[in-house]
Amino acid sequence: MKTELEHSFVELLEKHQNIVHKVCRLYTNNYDAHNDLFQEITIQLWKAYPKFRGDAKFSTWMYRVGLNTAITLYRKSKRQISTQAYEGVEFKIKAEDYDDTEEQQLKTLYKAVHKLNDIEKALVFLYLEDKDYKEISQTLGISEVNARVKMNRIKTKLKAILNP
Repeated sequence: MKTELEHSFVELLEKHQNIVHKVCRLYTNNYDAHNDLFQEITIQLWKAYPKFRGDAKFSTWMYRVGLNTAITLYRKSKRQISTQAYEGVEFKIKAEDYDDTEEQQLKTLYKAVHKLNDIEKALVFLYLEDKDYKEISQTLGISEVNARVKMNRIKTKLKAILNP
């Protein structure tokens, strides 16, 4: 029998799971790594959920936990995502099939974005998600001005990567 906390978590995760898929797509290169990172982010979200105060939107909080988890694992494993076992809680979440065909037109952009550092990737990701600079700054823990300056530099860098 699910508790109210478990029920609300599963409901919110199902509603916003595309956020996690997008983070996984950004930081992994294959199906297995994508699934492993998805599982790890879900575990970290569940561990942190009781502390979620609702000061920010759930999706903003989810971006922050997801990106921090991906960046931490990415740095620890030097580009090979590893997972940790989590015993005791089992969720049955209806996972949507991640359809890569919808993003074929973004393939070139993703290749270029993969050449950026961790923070630059996160900033581009949030920018492409149509987040305003205030939400980007809150998610990444930087000032709005810093987010704008970094984004302008990243745009220049991406143009150089895409048009050598």
